[in-house]
Amino acid sequence: MYGDPATIRRILQETGDTWAIVGLSANRNRAAYGVADVLQRYGKRIVPVHPKAESVHGEQGYPSLAAIPFPVDVVDVFVNSGLAGGIADEALAIGAKAIWFQLGVIDEAAYDRARAGGVDMVMDRCPAIEIPRLG
Repeated sequence: MYGDPATIRRILQETGDTWAIVGLSANRNRAAYGVADVLQRYGKRIVPVHPKAESVHGEQGYPSLAAIPFPVDVVDVFVNSGLAGGIADEALAIGAKAIWFQLGVIDEAAYDRARAGGVDMVMDRCPAIEIPRLG
């Protein structure tokens, strides 16, 4: 349900190429760093979102979604499930077209709010795993 193949395909192929990655820092040991690299290799523009606002993979970082001065297509969330719902609400507030919660990140109420707002959402999946499957 939270990883519907049609929704995954739509987000990865049709939703747009600007991905804000919440929790992305310059720490090469974190999963977000590697996933951002994969997304870039597949033509996505990554936007690091982290309190430190570090530049990562050559892209300017921002301290929050609200601080990003241009439209974002997808918000990819690398925070724990307890914080993820608030990030989903911020994603809705900035007009993101889709929300993606990483492996292990689940908030059913946030999923329901996103879907009720007409926004595609995937939970407990990784785009770096799903993109190569599209062929």
